[in-house]
Amino acid sequence: MRLSRYFLPILKENPREAEIVSHRLMLRAGMIRQQGAGSFSWLPLGKKVLDKVCRIIREEQDRAGALEILMPTIQSADLWRESGRYEDYGKEMLRIKDRHERDMLFGPTNEEMVTEIFRSYIKSYKDLPLNLYHIQWKFRDEVRPRFGVMRSREFLMKDAYSFDLDFEGAKAAYNRMFVSYLRTFTRMGLKAIPMRADTGPIGGDLSHEFIILADTGESEVFCHRDYLDLKVPGEATDFTNDDEIAGIVRDWTTPYAATDEMHDEAAWDKIAEGDRLSARGIEVGHIFHFGDKYSKPMGAKVTGPDGKDHNVSMGSYGIGPTRLIAAIIEASHDENGIIWPESVAPFDVGIINMKAGDAECDRVCDELYSKLTAAGRDVLYDDTDQRPGGKFATADLIGLPWQMIVGPRGVAAGEIEIKNRRTGERETLPIEAATKRLGAA
Repeated sequence: MRLSRYFLPILKENPREAEIVSHRLMLRAGMIRQQGAGSFSWLPLGKKVLDKVCRIIREEQDRAGALEILMPTIQSADLWRESGRYEDYGKEMLRIKDRHERDMLFGPTNEEMVTEIFRSYIKSYKDLPLNLYHIQWKFRDEVRPRFGVMRSREFLMKDAYSFDLDFEGAKAAYNRMFVSYLRTFTRMGLKAIPMRADTGPIGGDLSHEFIILADTGESEVFCHRDYLDLKVPGEATDFTNDDEIAGIVRDWTTPYAATDEMHDEAAWDKIAEGDRLSARGIEVGHIFHFGDKYSKPMGAKVTGPDGKDHNVSMGSYGIGPTRLIAAIIEASHDENGIIWPESVAPFDVGIINMKAGDAECDRVCDELYSKLTAAGRDVLYDDTDQRPGGKFATADLIGLPWQMIVGPRGVAAGEIEIKNRRTGERETLPIEAATKRLGAA
């Protein structure tokens, strides 16, 4: 993409309404436009990042055996009355009526709807296990939306819902999602630590929040330093092997880890001081087993091998892609702007033409752009007549992982400079070598 033809509304000043780093940088980098309290438009740069985040989530959900569907945003209140949640849910639920005066709502979550889909089609244990997920916009009428897309009213959410005959099956499904989440966040350049979460009236221990460490985190967290070196399962992980998956979960839940709400001082005191890690953290995912909380009142039963009807045992698994982008920025930035992990960066490479209009600079940039694009690299070519300082500032602000700097002096010598955004290291290489270094033959 040539920058001269791209829509990238960069802001030079810090927006006064932005309280945290991610909100400030997303507005300055032209990723989002605030339309109202807790409501944002995603502009081209932000949408590219959002699409890459969602692609990784989809790939790992599919790998773990979940099947993608798409449910409506507007739901019937009758379903929520069946589960008993319609009257209990607070003012966060946006309640509306259609033209026929039927009670409707803008879905804040989808347990009722997915349970209705399940009960309509699945009648036998032979059709289990089943895990259905979708990525859909939600609305929760927060009393005080703040921190940009970190806590907004309208947000994108990946919901997965598992259905199993009994608790043992549900636990295996839970473990598959647990491991899937470890892989998902690692692929986005994040170190996510699973921390035991409150299960409420359901009881048990099958509830975990996945927390990334960040100085600007919203809550205090406590964990054993072993988590920093635990190996994340690779692509060869066999999600059909329940014992293998359970072993990974056991390894990742044995060391101590807790948010401030679940912190156990007695257990913490037993850990050697040098092994303790207390920090700020941001929740990026939550998985939860809730048994027959929805299947029982809504009649989601299957016939078991004993010939009797059983209320299916369910779990839910959430990741907020829009919130996750803010969390990535909170964990990875500097005074110049965003430092994207390469897997979710809006562009892989930025080409900076130091003297647009110079015949040789234009020729070299055009050749680089063609070769890198043909090699499948996502390239942003700054062909504008902006001053070099402004071009460098833009490239750093939007977080391009690699920058190829093309100037008259270097071109005359057959060389260009490449810069790594994360490390700041610069290297001058022959043009062909630099092109190969960044992925083009």
